[in-house]
Amino acid sequence: MIGSIQSISQGIADAAISSGADNGQSTDFSSTLKSAMDQIGQLQSGAEDKIASLLDGSGEDIHSAMIAVEKANLSFEMMVQVRNKIVQAYQTISQMQF
Repeated sequence: MIGSIQSISQGIADAAISSGADNGQSTDFSSTLKSAMDQIGQLQSGAEDKIASLLDGSGEDIHSAMIAVEKANLSFEMMVQVRNKIVQAYQTISQMQF
């Protein structure tokens, strides 16, 4: 649960570090963001599947469904905060005098 959120944040941090370093293993920042958004999409679809199986009575318990929903929610909120920081950085750079 928390591991997937940590892997998303670690992937973003690794992209930021490797984009400025010449270590031979450069990661494109946009591809890292795309993979993080794909992971969030997978978490959300997994939560939807658990909710559907809970509603149709196929044996899914409410605790695992709520954990999946909360994990997807936290991941989405983290991605929104990352987006806000990227927009803020863009606005700061665009206001600089060259």
